[in-house]
Amino acid sequence: MSSKDKRKRDIIDEDLYEEIDDETLFELVEQERQQALAREKEEEKQKRPKRPFPKWAFWLIASVLLLNVIAIIPRTFSIPAIDFLITSAQLSQEEDIKTYQQAVVTVETGDSKGTGFSISSDGLILTNYHVVEEASEIIVAFPNDKLYPAHVKEIHPSIDLAILDIDSENMPYLQLAKNADIQKNDAIQFIGNPLQFHGIANEGTVIGETQLPSWDRKVIMLDAPVYRGNSGSPVINNNGKVIGIIFATLDHKSHGKVGLFYSIDYYYDYQR
Repeated sequence: MSSKDKRKRDIIDEDLYEEIDDETLFELVEQERQQALAREKEEEKQKRPKRPFPKWAFWLIASVLLLNVIAIIPRTFSIPAIDFLITSAQLSQEEDIKTYQQAVVTVETGDSKGTGFSISSDGLILTNYHVVEEASEIIVAFPNDKLYPAHVKEIHPSIDLAILDIDSENMPYLQLAKNADIQKNDAIQFIGNPLQFHGIANEGTVIGETQLPSWDRKVIMLDAPVYRGNSGSPVINNNGKVIGIIFATLDHKSHGKVGLFYSIDYYYDYQR
């Protein structure tokens, strides 16, 4: 077995867990929304003075359709997958989170996407190696809707790290902690692009270290809602500094499904 195969075996899902058909859910919701809007427009066009279509009937139909969509959510989304949106909406009201979000990017490679974040004003981006592995073209999208072609400056597959570069200046960026100093039960926040969403902020708690069979270094388990698309998300401490990078999830025998991130110190090791 190659080292790459062993590594994939150790990690439950490098695109992160939750095998849910999220695209179908969003298509259904969008379809119902468009149909409701179309019906409303048609109603306005065809209003007859004598027998107008009663608005109560329209809203009754719309409510029934909405309930039908909601009814499939428990089968499609786990409850935590709904809760994490509520938490993100609350966190995103904080000024610090709003500032952090400006530096978190979507890394697109063909039909797939992951998360990355800017660490310098001239466009240096950190993400996971598996997000850009074998990609022929990489596009980095900032929250301001600006897109930038990116090239891979460095790769470090042993810690699932890729460093990208874009040709730009005066970019928003996150500050890295000088050393991670990660302790059990530390509260952290992270921002990423899980499922079909962008710039989702969330929070969690450090569980502790674990040793993956195919890694030379220990990684850190995180009790937090980590989903597909969170690969490359920055882990931020209470001082607003990046202390790590999310790269996968693990089905732990004691803690269940947990997020995994590695210390930002590992990045520094390759810069010395």
